[in-house]
Amino acid sequence: MYDLIGDIHGHADELVQLLERLDYRKIRGIYRHPDRKAIFLGDYIDRGPKILQTLKIVRGMFEENAALAIMGNHELNALAFHTEDPSRHGTFLRKRNTANIRQHAQTILQLNDKDMESTLNWFRVLPLWLDLEGLRAVHACWDESAMAMISNAIDEHRVITPGFLQPAYQNGNALFASVEVVLKGKDAKLPHNVFVTDKDGHSRNKVRTRWYLSPHGQTYRTYAFQSNALNCDLEIDDAVASKAVPYPLAAKPVFVGHYGLSAVSPDILTDNVACLDFNVTKGGFLCAYRWNGEQKLNNDGFVWTV
Repeated sequence: MYDLIGDIHGHADELVQLLERLDYRKIRGIYRHPDRKAIFLGDYIDRGPKILQTLKIVRGMFEENAALAIMGNHELNALAFHTEDPSRHGTFLRKRNTANIRQHAQTILQLNDKDMESTLNWFRVLPLWLDLEGLRAVHACWDESAMAMISNAIDEHRVITPGFLQPAYQNGNALFASVEVVLKGKDAKLPHNVFVTDKDGHSRNKVRTRWYLSPHGQTYRTYAFQSNALNCDLEIDDAVASKAVPYPLAAKPVFVGHYGLSAVSPDILTDNVACLDFNVTKGGFLCAYRWNGEQKLNNDGFVWTV
C-alpha cells in the first residue's frame, strides 16, 4: 500500500513530521515503513528553507526503494534553467529573467555546485507520472493525449535529455503544450476584462480548470481550480468546453499536487481524484493520502501536518 505526499518545496521539518505521523521511522539514515511505500508527487525544491535536507530525505527513500517519486514542474524547470540552448549560444532553455531567477533562487543559494549537479542528474531519471496497479499519480493533470505525446518524445531509456527539453521549452511546440498540461494543468482563457490573481500574485487573463470534471453547465467560477475566488458567473465558452476531457468516473484513483489549495482540512475532489498540495510554503500544511487499495476515495485517508 502507498502513502502519497504532496508538494514539499524544501520544507524538510514538515516532511519529517508528516512521515512520522505516517509511522515511518529513520533506519540507517532512511525513513522506512515496514509495510508501506511513499509516493512523492513532485516539487521538492525552490522556496523553502531546507531544500538540501528535503532532497536527501526524498532521494534517499527513492534510491533505497522506500518510496517512488515523480517529476514536478519545478524539477523540470530546474533542468531547463541549467541546460544551455544549443540554438542560441550563451543562453539557457529556461530564460534567466528576474521572475525565473527569483523562483529558483533558494535552490541555487542552498545547494553547492556538486550538490546541484548530483540533484539535476537525479531529476533526469524521474518519471513524469506513475500508472500503478490500482492508482495513478501525476503532478498536475492526467491527460492521455498529452502523455502519449511526451512518451513519443522522451528518450528510450526514459531519461530527460537536452533533446527532450529543447522542444519542451519552445512555446508553440506540441511537446511544450503537452508538458504544460501534465505538469501545470489545463488553462481556460477568461472573458474579456476578467482577470485573476494566481498563487504567486501575478494577474492573469486565464485560469486553471477542474480538468477532471465536465465543463458543461458550469461557469468560470465553478470550473476554476484555484484557491482565490473567481468572480465570473458567465458560462464556460464552447471553445473551452470542446477541448475538455473529464477524468472517467470508472478510472483508477489519481493523485495530484501542484495547485496550492487553501483549506483548513483537505477534501477529495471527486470519488477518484485527490489533490495533495495545500500551500505549505505560505502557511498551509503538508498533506498525504494513506491509500489502502480503495477505488472510491474518502476524506478519512488524509493525513497532514499542523
